[in-house]
Parts: sequence; structure tokens; C-alpha cells
Amino acid sequence: MRINKYISQTGFCSRRETNRLIAAGRITINGKVCEKGAEVEPEDIVLIDGQEIPHNDSEPVYLALNKPMGIVCTAAEEVEGNIIRYVNYPSRIFAIGRLDKASEGLILLTNDGDIVNKMMRSEHDHEKEYVVTVDRPVTDEFMRRMSQGVEILDVVTKPCEVFRQSEAVFRIILTQGLNLQIRRMCKALGYRVLKLERIRIMNITLDQLERGKWRHLEERELHKLLFMLN
Repeated sequence: MRINKYISQTGFCSRRETNRLIAAGRITINGKVCEKGAEVEPEDIVLIDGQEIPHNDSEPVYLALNKPMGIVCTAAEEVEGNIIRYVNYPSRIFAIGRLDKASEGLILLTNDGDIVNKMMRSEHDHEKEYVVTVDRPVTDEFMRRMSQGVEILDVVTKPCEVFRQSEAVFRIILTQGLNLQIRRMCKALGYRVLKLERIRIMNITLDQLERGKWRHLEERELHKLLFMLN
């Protein structure tokens, strides 16, 4: 089993966060510093910072947070404004995916490594919806090009749905998650993002959740989310 999958299944942190720990040289396998992509066997001894990985035996936790600007989606304790310290949940959790520091809106947090792995697989085409404010009026040509795909990071983005909300505000539904995708798409078309808010992940919405607040997912929401992931 790959090391990042092994650690995420313990509930200690996500695969992405595991990669960060590997890059920092903080993980060892049988006394040797772990390398990216390393495989783990059942009899191997895996340590983080010289300590055994605490397995998560607590009840599964699923939270929705309306992230404010300035909060960083990382579990790294040394990072100022990290999301785990901000939420301050009494048991260990980690974020599913990320929103960049300057963006706000919906992000999910959990201690369930399995659901994280399923949601992070881009081939599942999970929808994420955003409201975006830009620095000048949105034209028909801009809408057309955004929806058909824009070349960024040496690839053309997948076709997506785009809806004009007002003169300089639009909604966009993505099924992929390239780094700073919306900001890069807008920049490639000569626009600058002034505000970016995520309002939906699959069937989970912000609803009336106030900025900076979090809530537990309702049972019906969670059941539908798990059904969509299978």
C-alpha cells in the first residue's frame, strides 16, 4: 500500500498532507526516511516525528465550514491561520481539498480518510460551485470561453457551466480542481478576480451558514454524499 494511502486510512491526515510530511523528511519507515511513493507492508514500522501514528478510533466526524478569507487549508501547526486551529474541534480532523487563502466559502472537514480519498479522485467529476466577482463587466465572449475551456498550466480546462449573475459577477460549476483554477482562467482571459466564494460541493451547500461558522453535516446530507461517492 502506498504510504500516503496508509496514513490517510489511519485518520491522522490526508494524502496531500502526508506528501507535505514526506517532503519535510518527517516520516520514517523501519528507521529510514520515507521517500515519495514509498510502499508499506503490514509488518513495517511507520513513524511521524519519531512517534507511532495514533489510529483514530473515535466516531466519524463530518463538518461543513464557511471559511473566511485569510484562513489556510493546512494542518501544519506552524502555519499562522491554519484551518485546524481555527475550527478548534476537540478531536483530530483534516480538510477535504482546499480553498486558497484569499478565497472563502464551503470546505468540508472530517476524520474519515476513506471519504477524503474518494472525493479527491478527479475522475469522479464531482461538482463544485463558485460565485466569482471580477474587475470588469462579464461579456458573452468571456462566458463562452470560460465554459468551453481555457488553457492554463499547459492544459485546457474541462468544459463547465457558467452563469452570469450581474454585471461583474458569475457562477461557475467545475468538475476538476487545478491549482488556483478559476483565478488562472480569468487571468488568461484578461480579468482579475476580486472575490471568490465556493457555495456548493456536490450535494452540500452553505445554505444559511454564517461566514466563519461550522456545522455538522445532517444525516440526510451525509447519506446522499456517501451514495454519490459509491
